[in-house]
Amino acid sequence: MSRTDRASRLILAPPERVYRALVDPAMVRAWLPPRGARASIDAFDPRPGGAFRMILTFDDASLPKGKSTSNTDVVKGRFVALETNRRVTQAFEFDSADPQFAGTMTMTWALAPQAEGATLSVTAENVPAGISAEDHKAGLASSLSNLAAMVEGRSD
Repeated sequence: MSRTDRASRLILAPPERVYRALVDPAMVRAWLPPRGARASIDAFDPRPGGAFRMILTFDDASLPKGKSTSNTDVVKGRFVALETNRRVTQAFEFDSADPQFAGTMTMTWALAPQAEGATLSVTAENVPAGISAEDHKAGLASSLSNLAAMVEGRSD
């Protein structure tokens, strides 16, 4: 059974700055990992059909077990669509022997201009059964908080 998870956050920065954080690999490496994790990026080609490969390493033992090894998530995928300053859609596949993480999860990051900045909404479709809704909600909220802190120029 397919599951869709959603999260959003008002970010006090112009949509252009938020969009750049979605397509710049150095910025993604800084904001995407939830609290207690870090990222490395082996490939990142932000154009329709462009590939990416990222590794999240979880240093915090209280976080859920990794999907690829006991403390890592290896994810590869491609950029499905990009609309400058409006939307980024990506297809993700986890490198895992566990069938609970099989399939392609599609994530769409959509920006809506606001007087104060932009609302960034993320929709994750076909979320693998091995990712609990509670863990995914917490991870998405942490990543959005990291992104907001970065583009708003503050530290959390």
